Amino acid sequence: MSITLEMILLALPLVLIELGVKIYAIVDVLKPGRNTKGLSKQAWILVLAVISFSWILYFMIGREDGDIET
Repeated sequence: MSITLEMILLALPLVLIELGVKIYAIVDVLKPGRNTKGLSKQAWILVLAVISFSWILYFMIGREDGDIET
């Protein structure tokens, strides 16, 4: 195996985890009644889609705690 293939195989779990949590964050933003802080929902979706590990910022800063308003 070449070094490049080994590096890809080592990074693959991290990439899949990143993608899964990013999708979860986008779904969370899109929930009806979910309020966000700092940015609008559309801006958070754009940030989550474009910037790697932006879901950390969303869950720490952008997501309002509490129940979803119905």
